[in-house]
Amino acid sequence: MNGNAPGDADTRGRSEKAAGGAEAAAWPGEWVSERLGVRLDERLRGLLGLALRRNPKRAHLLVSTVLGKHVPQSPAAVLGAGRRLGAQVRALLGADEAARSAVLGFAETATGLGLTVAHAMGSRVGALHSTRRAVEGVERFGGFEEEHSHATSHLLLPEDPEQLRTGGPLVLVDDELSTGRTVRNTIAALHAAAPRARYVVAALVDTRAEADVAALDKCAADLGARVDVVALASGRVELPDDVLERGRALVEAHGAAPVAPTAPVRGTLARVELGWPAQLPDGGRHGFGPRAQTRLEAALPAMAERVRSALALPETAGKPPRVLFLGNEELMYAPLLLARAVEERTEGRAEIRFSTTTRSPVLPVDDPGYAIRTALRFPAHDTPPHTAPQERYAYNVAGAGFDAVVAVVDSEGDTPALHAPGGLLDQLTGCAPTVLLAVVPAHAPSPQPQPPPAPLHGPAFSSYAPEDVAWLLRDLSDIDLEAPTEEREEAIQAGGAHYAESLPVEYQPSAAYQRLFHSALHTSAERLARAVGTVTETVLAERGPRPVLVSLARAGTPVGVLMRRWAQRTHGLDLPHYAVSIVRGRGIDVGALAHLAAHHDPADVVFVDGWTGKGAITRELAQALAAHPRFNPEPAVLADPGSCVRTYGTREDFLIPSACLNSTVSGLISRTVLRADLVGPHDFHGAKFYRELASSDLSQLFVDTVAERFADVREGVLRDVAALAAADRTPTWDGWRAVEHISEEYGVGDVNLIKPGVGETTRVLLRRVPWRVLARRGAGADLDHVRLLAQQRGVPVEETDDLPYTCVGIVHPRYTRGATGADGKAAR
Repeated sequence: MNGNAPGDADTRGRSEKAAGGAEAAAWPGEWVSERLGVRLDERLRGLLGLALRRNPKRAHLLVSTVLGKHVPQSPAAVLGAGRRLGAQVRALLGADEAARSAVLGFAETATGLGLTVAHAMGSRVGALHSTRRAVEGVERFGGFEEEHSHATSHLLLPEDPEQLRTGGPLVLVDDELSTGRTVRNTIAALHAAAPRARYVVAALVDTRAEADVAALDKCAADLGARVDVVALASGRVELPDDVLERGRALVEAHGAAPVAPTAPVRGTLARVELGWPAQLPDGGRHGFGPRAQTRLEAALPAMAERVRSALALPETAGKPPRVLFLGNEELMYAPLLLARAVEERTEGRAEIRFSTTTRSPVLPVDDPGYAIRTALRFPAHDTPPHTAPQERYAYNVAGAGFDAVVAVVDSEGDTPALHAPGGLLDQLTGCAPTVLLAVVPAHAPSPQPQPPPAPLHGPAFSSYAPEDVAWLLRDLSDIDLEAPTEEREEAIQAGGAHYAESLPVEYQPSAAYQRLFHSALHTSAERLARAVGTVTETVLAERGPRPVLVSLARAGTPVGVLMRRWAQRTHGLDLPHYAVSIVRGRGIDVGALAHLAAHHDPADVVFVDGWTGKGAITRELAQALAAHPRFNPEPAVLADPGSCVRTYGTREDFLIPSACLNSTVSGLISRTVLRADLVGPHDFHGAKFYRELASSDLSQLFVDTVAERFADVREGVLRDVAALAAADRTPTWDGWRAVEHISEEYGVGDVNLIKPGVGETTRVLLRRVPWRVLARRGAGADLDHVRLLAQQRGVPVEETDDLPYTCVGIVHPRYTRGATGADGKAAR
């Protein structure tokens, strides 16, 4: 195998002139355009150059100047192009659909681009890229062909095949969309395995002819799916009819240039240990999700510092040293982010560039109007033993004036061939004074499936006794998730964040507020006990005889604990009780449902909540369980002032003291968290255990105080249950209609900002940015704590006669609508 062509000394001088002299103005496609007759629209020229392929199937090569593949480019520019493309996909789909998407990048050129696009979309599914490297022990999901390529076969090897079976859109990412054949082949193959309604094709450039556009439209119609295309630039590439013959003639005429001897001074070679995190994927060959992205970003500063220290670049007056980070074929994303991290830390004291090696054979021509000035040719170093010799390439490295090259390979490519004479490292030391080798461990999917998560119990997680509740949650106690209330509200209402992605700062009640809680608990304990008994007896009569209580964390959990105690003390039943997460707009924790189905008959599961407001969670539960028909979607609640359910203890809207506090009345557990970088596809939703608040914990006091009144209310419970059995309990949804009326009256465009009922109003005052409180005229002690909180936060309380609830809290809508009138209501 030969080295760089043409010779190092001559090429170095001419390339440096091109970098800083008059030659720099040349478009790197002019040479091919003049000789081959290829014409590009002007809007494509800012992203593309041209070269000649050594490929009988296609004469020319569109060479991206922002991809970081054949042309060394600033890492910031490479990432910027990918992020702009990802932003276009997100804008097309909308935030919710983007969050449900799967992203597939094409090997080898779009492996890093695909992951960049996914991250820019905020995708919670993560990304995968096709591969040409078979991995022993990994089952193939499928494959497809790229007919015009030098290496036609693509494999799909997801560690979790469910990545490609999501119901959301599939985003296919490539550097260029020229004919669309590969995209059509991919969509057809994947649609046969896992049909879906929508596909998006995202490319840096779209150069399809009209016939190619029509072919993709026909493919979509035949499949009954929608296919959209987005690109940073679109335009036509005009080719002469005899382009293949002319291309072969040019390659033959210019492909026999003599190869000069290697440089007389050899550079030094050293290995740098990155400190790559254990079990962190090296890329998207088997999938790369948001959690991997978070781990990689956290590790980058330390890895970048190790590389920067190992480079020990000299300070050169007036001319910063030039450093190339060279990825390896499909290994593009990790080296790119590493290069960007070093680029940020050098702060202009070094010129950092990024490119990768490739399988693509291209003719080099040392001319400023040609995109591939020089080529290194070397034996492949990651092929299985006993396979035919293969050649690999690195373009525009020789003669480019680099002071150092950081070669990043995965452990599968760290073989004797890499280090042998004529191998890649040997070639690089003839191009730069300093060469560093950084090896990233090749990710090997586990041959065994991960064990399912186990429930959490007190006292290790929560202050409840172990038998009171099993939490189907992931412990996130050691992660900083809290954000100031105003900051969270602005992000939520602006659409940039979901309320379940962070936690409010845990409210610490004042001494006066704690006295109010104790007073309210003393006053309402008997009424609470009666409602607990009524709802439990109704469940036992209609859903028994041994229901499985599943409370919706966290408001439902104290109620579930009390219902369990009622069944135990009254009937001697030891009912299972779990707590699971449900998130408005995201649904119920499907991992928790899987656990319940594995251990119980789903028909026995009864979902338990504290109270209904307007019924949003009731509707969310019904929608979420539509795909799981073995579970009964009708919840049992302590109080149903919104008239949303059939199974309840009361429909009165009164103060349930557990609504007054946060974690300190709910086992010291936070609200649940659903964030893709923290909760994987097989994890339960997350939550925190606030051990540090143990001295303020009132969870046991609350349930003990209410349970002490069970014996006093048994006769009243029996009367209530008999009356309910004979009553028409069909939900009327009066609460939802009242909320819609309030939304119109006060000019609040989003009904989610209106929180009806004493419990929900309390939560608005504790967790959100409240705007005002509406109170039923004449409401007494049930609203003492609401008035106290409103006074503390400077929120007006308006009394009204026309309100089905005792009170309603309204979240401040300042982040989503315009100015308000002088009275605080929207000008209308």
